Amino acid sequence: MDILYLLIPLSVVLVLVVGAVFWWALASGQFEDLEGPAHRILMDDDPGAESAPRARPGGAPGAPGRRG
Repeated sequence: MDILYLLIPLSVVLVLVVGAVFWWALASGQFEDLEGPAHRILMDDDPGAESAPRARPGGAPGAPGRRG
């Protein structure tokens, strides 16, 4: 019975913490665009592919892109 004096306040504090985190998520816009990420994953073009460094022919031996 004495454990209830500890568990009830701890559960109330836990509920308040979870509520505060949920309120922060709502206020900071975490739930604004729920469909955007689902559509972005289906796009074919990769914007990071153009900025990837390419190996130049005649680079150091054993470098990527060097043949022979």
